[in-house]
Amino acid sequence: MSIFGNIMDKIFRRGSAKAAPAAPAAAPQAAPAVPRQATPAVTAPVSAAPAPVDVEAVLTELAAAKGGGGNWRSSIVDLLKLLDLDSSLAARKELAEELKVNAGDHGSAEQNIALQKAVMRQLAANGGTVPASLRD
Repeated sequence: MSIFGNIMDKIFRRGSAKAAPAAPAAAPQAAPAVPRQATPAVTAPVSAAPAPVDVEAVLTELAAAKGGGGNWRSSIVDLLKLLDLDSSLAARKELAEELKVNAGDHGSAEQNIALQKAVMRQLAANGGTVPASLRD
């Protein structure tokens, strides 16, 4: 799996597990007898789309559980560490290639900040709810 795929998996899996708690199963009810001609038309139930994952809330909760999380809001290194992913220069180079981020030299502050913002934009593009302050 790609580095971004791993990032997305860690955030979305955690967010969707939190957003969709298991509901207790209801006992089936017996339908009252209705004459055949009075039966209303039955339509297939519409399945609800999964709720978008609030990326900031998931990461904030994870940071609190880990005792801080560093500066994940602006640092790709801290974001990767928070998610227990490889934050090495080689991993960040691979992520930069994957997301087509060409800001500054590999490992520079300029590129690391651009990578963090690119990750947030991609999370938003893939169904995550990400505030503008984390994307821009």
